[in-house]
Amino acid sequence: DRSFEEFFCICIHLLNKTWKEMRATSEDFNKVMQVVREQIVRALSTKPYSFDQFKSKLRNLSYSEILKLRQSERMSQDDFQSPPIIELREKIVPEIMELIRQQRLNRLCEGSSFRKVGTRRRQDKFWHCRLSLNHKVLHYGDLEETPQGEVAFEALQEKIRVADIKAVVSGKDCPHMKEKSALKQNKEVLELAFSILYDPDEALNFIAPNKYEYCVWIDGLSALLGKDMNSDLTRSDLDTLLNMEMKLRLLDLENIQIPEAPPPIPKEPSSYDFVYHYG
Repeated sequence: DRSFEEFFCICIHLLNKTWKEMRATSEDFNKVMQVVREQIVRALSTKPYSFDQFKSKLRNLSYSEILKLRQSERMSQDDFQSPPIIELREKIVPEIMELIRQQRLNRLCEGSSFRKVGTRRRQDKFWHCRLSLNHKVLHYGDLEETPQGEVAFEALQEKIRVADIKAVVSGKDCPHMKEKSALKQNKEVLELAFSILYDPDEALNFIAPNKYEYCVWIDGLSALLGKDMNSDLTRSDLDTLLNMEMKLRLLDLENIQIPEAPPPIPKEPSSYDFVYHYG
């Protein structure tokens, strides 16, 4: 009989709760009311069949949850595809790609261990490769076992100058995949294989321990040669970092309509006598 009064009491209780969550002052009244209205509309859109279910829905729609929902919806809205937003994304992409490039090169400087490819008696041996800190030389050498920690440059007897590298190939194009038919038929090995071709007509052959290391080294070597990084890992990292950066930069545009075009430039003033000289 008093359903409206009960509904009103629930909403007033929600208003007080949201006010505290937002740490609002009297100046924030309109903003709080917008959030409360959104909480109520979202809860009612689920078509609760009782007041208890309605209150349960409201408990799950805290102020922080509303912010998350708004952010996720903004990412899929038409506004996010507006020219200013697209222009912002295009401006940020080179910054993110440079960050990924630096991470890949730093990872190559740390180095990685690879299992030797050869006769069965040597398959338990490893070799290590790492990039010099000035990014000019690749140091590599044999190891008796998997290293614990960083391998010193002095322990790696061989080296290749980056300037001597002709190309980086992967999969079936690798010399060690062509030479060994057993490896060529192993799809998993084929997907982790890559080779550095360098002067004079020599090759340094790799089989990465996993897909992550494969992508890191392919990206890092591509960056060293001034080529694009096109691995799955780079695409994933770019998507993650770009979305995070866009969210941070758009935080202050909550509930603001983004215009399609920049505002007009005002006319020049009739006089520039408003410049004051002090002292």
